[in-house]
Amino acid sequence: MSHRHRKKLPLIWLMTDERVEAAALLAAAGRLPKGRAGIVFRHYRTASAARRALFEALRAIARRRRLVLLLAGDARLAAAWRADGVHGDPHRVVRPLIRSRAVHDRQQAFASRGAELCFVSPLFPTRSHVGAGALGRVRFAALARQVEAPVMALGGNPIIQDQIML
Repeated sequence: MSHRHRKKLPLIWLMTDERVEAAALLAAAGRLPKGRAGIVFRHYRTASAARRALFEALRAIARRRRLVLLLAGDARLAAAWRADGVHGDPHRVVRPLIRSRAVHDRQQAFASRGAELCFVSPLFPTRSHVGAGALGRVRFAALARQVEAPVMALGGNPIIQDQIML
């Protein structure tokens, strides 16, 4: 990882989801804009060998397309797998990893100190967390102001709001 990632983090992020088939995920990663996007690899419940294989396939795409690749979970594992950063607890520091964090409420905003990037969510209702309350624009803005790191809006689609609420 070079220091250029620290100067300007991407504005476009792909969050992996185990409900999406590997082929579709790899195709989506291959369409991300070169040098201007990032991937947060989650896949928490995927078997260890399959998780590593999928991560390596994404890492090859990320290197070819100059994308930032973060591994959700353990910072030591992210360093061992040669990820650009870790998504999770920003207090477990393994330099020079980029540290990102999910923020859903005030406590998490306060706990995010030390992170270099925060994903504040869910902005809108989302199919991945049906029944979870969306922040909406006003509460999102209020929560984002409490975060010291750069903020990325995450979650949902205003168009599907009525479909989810049915």
